[in-house]
Amino acid sequence: MLQTIKPYSRITSSSQLGGVLKISIVFISFRNIFWHIYKLMKFLKTQDFYKLCLYLSATTPWFEAYRESFLQVMPASDHEFLNHYVACMLVVSSGEPEPVEQFLRLSQEQHRIQHSSEYAYPKWFIPNTLKYYVLLHDVSAGEEQRADSVYEEMKQRYGTQGCYLLKINSRGSNRGADEQIPDPWSQYLQKNSIQNQESYDDGPYTVISNKNADHLISDGLDNDIQDGLSNNFKAHPLQLDHLSDTSSSFDGTDYIKTTSSLHESKKTSSGTPHGACLTLTDHDRIRQFIQEFTFRGLLPHIEKTIRQLNDQLISRKGLSRSLFSATKKWFSGSKVPEKSINELKNTSGLLYPPEAPELQIRKMADLCFLVQHYELAYSCYHTAKKDFLNDQAMLYAAGALEMAAVSAFLQPGAPRPYPAHYMDTAIQTYRDICKNMVLAERCVLLSAEILKSQSKYSDAAALLIRLTSEDSDLRSALLLEQAAHCFINMKSPMVRKFAFHMILAGHRYSKAGQKKHALRCYCQAMQVYKGKGWSLAEDHINFTIGRQSFTLRQLDNAVSAFRHILINDSKQPAAQQGTFLREYLYVYKNVTQLSPDGPLPQLPLPYINNSATRVFFGHDRRPAEGEKQAATHISLDQEYDCESSHQWKELEEQVVAVVNKGIIPSNFQPTQYCLNSYSDNSKFPLAVVEEPVTVEVAFRNPLKIPLLLTDLSLLWKFQPKDFSAKHNGATKELVMDFFLVATTTKFNISPQARLKLFPHQTGELHILGVVYNLGTIQGTVMIDGIDPSIGLQAGKFVYNGMSVRGRQDLEIQGPRLNNTKEEKTSIKYGPDRRLDPIITEEMPLLEVFFINFPTGLLCGEIRKAYVEFVNVSKCPLTALKVVSKHPEFFTFGGNTGVLTPLSPSASENCSAYKTVVTDSTSVCTALMSSASSVNFGLGTGSQPEVIHVPLPDSVLLPGASIQLPMWLHGPDEEGVHEINFLFYYESIKKHSKMCHRVLRHTAVICTSRSLNVRATVCRSNALEDEGKGDNMLVFVDVENINTSEAGVKEFHIVQVSSNSKHWKLQKAVNCFEDKDYKLASRERGKLCFKAVRCKNSGENYTFADVVFGNEQVCKLIQLNTLSAYVVEDNKQLILEGQHHIVLHTVGKEAFSFPQKQESPEMVLLKFFRPENTSLPTRPTPEQLSNLIKTSLHYPESFNHSFHQKSLCLVPVTLLLSNCSEADVDVIIDLRHKTTSPEALEIHGSFTWLGQTQYKLQLKSQEVYNLQLKACFVRTGVYNLGTHRVFAKLADQVTLFETSQQNSMPALIIINNI
Repeated sequence: MLQTIKPYSRITSSSQLGGVLKISIVFISFRNIFWHIYKLMKFLKTQDFYKLCLYLSATTPWFEAYRESFLQVMPASDHEFLNHYVACMLVVSSGEPEPVEQFLRLSQEQHRIQHSSEYAYPKWFIPNTLKYYVLLHDVSAGEEQRADSVYEEMKQRYGTQGCYLLKINSRGSNRGADEQIPDPWSQYLQKNSIQNQESYDDGPYTVISNKNADHLISDGLDNDIQDGLSNNFKAHPLQLDHLSDTSSSFDGTDYIKTTSSLHESKKTSSGTPHGACLTLTDHDRIRQFIQEFTFRGLLPHIEKTIRQLNDQLISRKGLSRSLFSATKKWFSGSKVPEKSINELKNTSGLLYPPEAPELQIRKMADLCFLVQHYELAYSCYHTAKKDFLNDQAMLYAAGALEMAAVSAFLQPGAPRPYPAHYMDTAIQTYRDICKNMVLAERCVLLSAEILKSQSKYSDAAALLIRLTSEDSDLRSALLLEQAAHCFINMKSPMVRKFAFHMILAGHRYSKAGQKKHALRCYCQAMQVYKGKGWSLAEDHINFTIGRQSFTLRQLDNAVSAFRHILINDSKQPAAQQGTFLREYLYVYKNVTQLSPDGPLPQLPLPYINNSATRVFFGHDRRPAEGEKQAATHISLDQEYDCESSHQWKELEEQVVAVVNKGIIPSNFQPTQYCLNSYSDNSKFPLAVVEEPVTVEVAFRNPLKIPLLLTDLSLLWKFQPKDFSAKHNGATKELVMDFFLVATTTKFNISPQARLKLFPHQTGELHILGVVYNLGTIQGTVMIDGIDPSIGLQAGKFVYNGMSVRGRQDLEIQGPRLNNTKEEKTSIKYGPDRRLDPIITEEMPLLEVFFINFPTGLLCGEIRKAYVEFVNVSKCPLTALKVVSKHPEFFTFGGNTGVLTPLSPSASENCSAYKTVVTDSTSVCTALMSSASSVNFGLGTGSQPEVIHVPLPDSVLLPGASIQLPMWLHGPDEEGVHEINFLFYYESIKKHSKMCHRVLRHTAVICTSRSLNVRATVCRSNALEDEGKGDNMLVFVDVENINTSEAGVKEFHIVQVSSNSKHWKLQKAVNCFEDKDYKLASRERGKLCFKAVRCKNSGENYTFADVVFGNEQVCKLIQLNTLSAYVVEDNKQLILEGQHHIVLHTVGKEAFSFPQKQESPEMVLLKFFRPENTSLPTRPTPEQLSNLIKTSLHYPESFNHSFHQKSLCLVPVTLLLSNCSEADVDVIIDLRHKTTSPEALEIHGSFTWLGQTQYKLQLKSQEVYNLQLKACFVRTGVYNLGTHRVFAKLADQVTLFETSQQNSMPALIIINNI
């Protein structure tokens, strides 16, 4: 019956109470007199746990249900009457043999329960409780006439307002099953079924009963039901005396119910229809029954009770209380101040008799509150509050204060503000004086809801936090969670306080055994703390989430939480990090045991710097063996140099262009043996079959504890090409070929693991990741002098920790694209294919060894070494070439040179030169020879930087080797020089993917200073030897700038050679008699040579050697150079060398070493408009100054008697020679260049007589003699070179003249006789 009428307990029809108060909504609480009180915490176990999102509402569904359940199970107290019963409904079926007699027995049983002192529960509002008699008639089974007759008898006995006939089950069995009937009981019965199922699952529980109640209720129920009932009505489980026991039972339960079982129970409950025998008419009858009971029975009874209580208060208490108050005011003269709560006496144990006027006021206030007469209720509560405080009945006073505040809030129109201080006083009284936490909690729940409805979230949060204590973890958790929601719903949300209190709530949930709610709170707080830099807080939250998830068997969430602790830069101490790591490994191991055959999951440690991953193609560099030095090539131990990489690329392009006749193929791809983040990885790299592919993975340990990595291997995928497709490209793990077996890392160490793959067939290789065992090292045992806490060497460790196997993928992000407009305005990345090599067919493999290769040379020194070429592959190689940016540094020996007999001294000193013995008469005279340009390697279309290596038959067979001599020439500039050699070679069989291979070598040479050579060319004035004056003077300054760094004693100049198509050395002007030219340290000498024009100028080069000893050095062919042969004497050791100077311009000094160019000065920027008319091209001033060559012919001394004749006249001939192929206009000006006294002193007092300016025109190669006279007035030495000569080309429109300068002064001596 109770479940049948429960959906209709809420009435929305309007009614008036006493003709004054209008009631629009009435909610009636129906309960069985033997209502079974269940445990409060059962509800929390039934809540579904779906979401972990951040709730922004002011409350939560489980808290609302908790509050509702809490208020429903509140025990009825003697100081308040809201939970006391005001009426009793007696229900008897019409099928009973004697329904009237049954009503009589039930009425007597109710009277005995109410008025007997044996029963503490239930509590009754007034002694005269309303009894409402209901006759329940089953239409489908009972006789309707008999029911009507019984009902008539009931009306005569109890009146029409005290009884009712309810007919149900009008639906017959022959009705259609498809008729839709509402089911208002589903939401109530489903909730009850889940709660009952929880109680059944948990088993029976013990309720402590009152000591005075030791018998059961006997009310005509079945025996088995009576046996299951205890004296629940005599002692409530939430009674203050047993609060501690019940609270401990609430919080001590660690119960976890799966969500699936709850869903199954819900499906079962929701799938069963309720009220299947009821028709719509039956629904209306039940609804009409509730309305009749409410408006004709219950409300009139309450109205009557209010009038009776009001009359009793007026007759009993009104006069005396008023008189007492007046007398008190008269004698006191002023208002007595109220005492504070702390000053009041603890009178929580004070009890009023049921007939006390104070309780009658409280009853009247509660009745008015129940019928929504809040204004009258507030007045009564306020009056009762004063009386209770006067009597210091604090429990009663706190109850009055609580309800007065609620009544004030519920008054329509809000005539007065909400008295929050009433609630604060009530809470403090309940908690501190009465020690009743249940009532204090009820007060807090009500006040918090009122404050939240007024948007006073801060006050509500403070109120909720104030009630938290250690006596109940469940209550504290709920209140802390509500406080957190108050903080987040404020006008300015306090997010950090929300997160902090969610953490506190989660901790208390965990202590109360509510693991799911604890996990939810921590997850919501994590959303606030995540990414804010509070690493310690994040670590704590993630650690708790991991543990709670593991307890709930949510292993994936547990692994994820522990993973976040490890992947962030933790600031935890080493011991705490070790704890986190061990927890993670333990959870991870449990996860892997659930699916041992599944794919390997990702490991968070150690960090892998994907962009720093390097891939090397080929074998490791062979170490040096004795005097053999292997080519440096490239290895993973070398640092990447962008500038050097660009130089290697240019060298390779240069040799490829030479091989392909000056054209670089469109599919050319520079060879890259080592790929890293700086190399061009946009194309698929090429690897050769049967040659290793080495992958270097950069690890980093972010923790302060060592990590142990064992059994490292690569995870790869291979797709064969051009073979039978037996392999389907499935992922394979290579466990046999790896370089690093085990390693340990410390937090400040970044080791690299190098793993190798050996491809055995062609195809496409894709390297996916790294597989390894991650473990911890426990203990601090010293092994071979190494402390494990500092870091262990590979293979030397004590492994007694936990280990798990997992993987990490190698995912490399390519460079950001920034070429097109679309790429610049968006974020796009290009491909990085360094881990996706293409395995090509077999190719030859060359190794180069250098024998006796020097590391130090003198500037210009010539040293002989040997180079060994070895083919270590199974394929022959051909087209071996070497290219370098410094071809002048080296040259290879071959079998095509002309054999020249060695001199005895050259054989004795193991000289790199070939010398021949010369005739003693040829000293200081040049020895002539010639050579074609083909001998230089020129004229064949090849670049001088690309040198062909002479191989037998141009092929090097597999396993074969060959040694070739190499002559090295020390650079002319001192210091450390890096000289790059790029060896290029091809396979005899042409391949589509890889056309050639290269080998790199970088030679480091340290050069020391030796000689500094400077040379100048100027025209000779000696015209008598050559008719046309085609001769030059070459001045060579040689300085020994060596400071005896390497024990150098002295230098010997042995030979000077010239090499040109147009000029040659003829002889040395200042020849030495001892035939030896030595220069000690810091000594300097000057050589002068005469050079003449070659008669037969053609394509051949003319060599002229001026030998200072008795041995001639065979020519080392160099174009337009002068050579010096250098020898160092020290401890019977002779070093040989040569210097080269290139002379291009007459009168301009050339050097054997590069000169430092000074940076140009900053000048203002000039803007000009170019003229449209193009000026004719004219020779430069330097060219015009060399058009005419002049020479003065005169006697060196002239005798004259100044006593006989005062003027001395001397004839002088000026010889003019046109050195150009065009006609030249010449102007001769004999006037002195200046007339200042200083100049006259220098030139002497002489003058030219006769014509002082001449204008002539000289034909091509014409020589003209001009006769002049010089006049002197005294003896002395005079310079006749005071004339000026101007010249211009005859066909030039614009006059452009320049002065002609003499190469040396013209001195004459005038003597007096």
